[in-house]
Amino acid sequence: MPRSRAQFVLFDGFDPLDAVAPYEVLAAGSGFLGGALDIAFVSAEGPRDVVSGIPGITLSATAELDPSAPGYVVVPGASAPADGDPGEVDTIPALLARFATGAAPLLRECLDNDAVTVATVCGGSLALAMAGLLAGRTATTHVLGIEPLAAAGVTAIRARVVDDGDLVTAGGVTSGLDLGLYLLERDFGPRVAHAVEELFEYERRGTPWKNSGLTAAR
Repeated sequence: MPRSRAQFVLFDGFDPLDAVAPYEVLAAGSGFLGGALDIAFVSAEGPRDVVSGIPGITLSATAELDPSAPGYVVVPGASAPADGDPGEVDTIPALLARFATGAAPLLRECLDNDAVTVATVCGGSLALAMAGLLAGRTATTHVLGIEPLAAAGVTAIRARVVDDGDLVTAGGVTSGLDLGLYLLERDFGPRVAHAVEELFEYERRGTPWKNSGLTAAR
């Protein structure tokens, strides 16, 4: 089986669970597949320590995001301390907008690469939308971000996971687990995804939305 990359894009203020949950799922899946995925934390700036939005949690990006590498590019959302001083702590939209501005060229290359599936968790899709990269696409995000996502020209769907081909998005923070399991099932089959479910003692939630099948009457 050809080896491909799974790049998890870190940025200042990222939500740790958005990144770590799907990272662990894909890492476990790769183990069951004999190491099919080369999994790494990356950033738009290159190798560096990246401070999350949760106090005390920092992860190390080991490389610069490579839009030419086949595989997955996973973009988490942001987090900000709930008890922080509003005058001193960046809001989640501000963190996403700052990341989107700096990373937009690389993320555009990822979306333009037919060999790459871009996946997002929670506010990650909002960051891409803020960069003007998702107009006309179908996606989801955290429930609080559905309206801003739609305002950016995205067909916003309330679902745990939304599959729009080379763009797969997931809702709130814990949906990163569902995202990882869905990608494993979609691209490698249900046996591998089920093996990870058993290992994690977690069953995927919700029905992934795809633009296929009959339209539900309302």
